[in-house]
Amino acid sequence: MPIPDYQTLMRPFLARLADGRVHRLAHLRNDLVEEFQLSPEEVREKLASGRQTVFSNRLGWAKTYMDKAGLLETPKRAHYRITDRGRRALEECPDAIDNDYLKHFEEFRAFVSQKKDHTEAQVASAERPSTPDEQIAAVHQALNSSLADDLLGAIQTASPGFFEQLVVDLMIAMGYGGSRKEAGEATQSTNDDGIDGIIKEDRLGLDTIYLQAKRWQNTVHRPEIDKFIGSLTRNRARKGVFITTSEFSPGAREAVHTLDMKVILIDGQQLAELMIEHNLGVTPKEVYEVKQVDSDYFSEDN
Repeated sequence: MPIPDYQTLMRPFLARLADGRVHRLAHLRNDLVEEFQLSPEEVREKLASGRQTVFSNRLGWAKTYMDKAGLLETPKRAHYRITDRGRRALEECPDAIDNDYLKHFEEFRAFVSQKKDHTEAQVASAERPSTPDEQIAAVHQALNSSLADDLLGAIQTASPGFFEQLVVDLMIAMGYGGSRKEAGEATQSTNDDGIDGIIKEDRLGLDTIYLQAKRWQNTVHRPEIDKFIGSLTRNRARKGVFITTSEFSPGAREAVHTLDMKVILIDGQQLAELMIEHNLGVTPKEVYEVKQVDSDYFSEDN
């Protein structure tokens, strides 16, 4: 039979989690291949890029969309468990679960729109005809947004020590510091007084940057920023970076605006975007080349 689309896969995938236990993705995938009676050729069929199978891609989007809607959760990588909302979904949707149903949940609407407060102007703009290049750019942005959410989820399940090392790795990937070893030694020697690490601004060490890393889910408020600023002052530092997996309150952001020193605040969304930009913790999934005519080749004047 034809390979099912990702919406068709949603309910069967969720139904196999109905027992409340944690299930491995590999087992779920094999069960669904059998349920839909896919042939070996259909299972091996690749996307146009040739890097991923069609079935795996569609299954991936099915579980991603249900995860964003809160129907399932990921206790660890490639392992899934149904939520209470997911159980209700199975009861309310005996035949199929699709995007129209998922839109009942605010989290899913925010994920799809990328903004919780979607204005009529934004909707009208999205519905206007767009060029193929614009469509590619929009899809690329949507994929990166989903990837950013996945990155933050992975960071939240990691240890605090791993997160502190991730921050150092990111700074090095962005061109700061010397070697990874030097940066790591610096963080270990300064794990007090509100400072999680010190890294060179450049390979010569002409200046230093003090780091604070908070793997939080709650909003970071001004008192935490004031503590960090106090630590910088006591260490006679001129530059600091405060990184969190959550977000900063308006008061926290206001606290760094009128300082003699330079303090940069990086929230969870910015952190994930920087990791994607600098290829930290991510790997290419699909590569598509968009080509155009080489006008120089067809020039007969040369």
